[in-house]
Amino acid sequence: MIEGVSTRRLNPISDERGYLMEMLRSDWEEFGKVGQVYVTAVYKGVVKGWHYHKIQTDRFICLQGMAKVVLYDSRPESPTYGRINEFFMGEKNPLLLVIPPMVMHGFKGIAGDTTLIVNVPTELYNYSNPDEHRLPYDTEQIPYDWGIKMG
Repeated sequence: MIEGVSTRRLNPISDERGYLMEMLRSDWEEFGKVGQVYVTAVYKGVVKGWHYHKIQTDRFICLQGMAKVVLYDSRPESPTYGRINEFFMGEKNPLLLVIPPMVMHGFKGIAGDTTLIVNVPTELYNYSNPDEHRLPYDTEQIPYDWGIKMG
């Protein structure tokens, strides 16, 4: 696992009425500062990435569909420099994924028409000076192919 990245398995509680799933609690170590909460949508087969934040920690929860979330440790001083992590998260695998600052990340919708990811970042979005740094999804700076890996 990339240094500073963590996951927590989320546990939907179901009955005949439906289900309830806690996504983030103040007594969990992942809680920390909350800047805002937003949802982002990605259509099946579409890649949103790459980007990183210099200050912000992201906390992703995939609520609808399934996403392949990929992280790349581009921090030269990190003990996991150059490492890639893949997480398949969503309806079939409910997770809270914590992504620290300076770790490149992106995601791809892999099931359902629309995948919805809720993010609870530590920082409020700054419209005049965003902490958002991007590379194209197919950059040669990251050794990753977003295609399906057949087995």
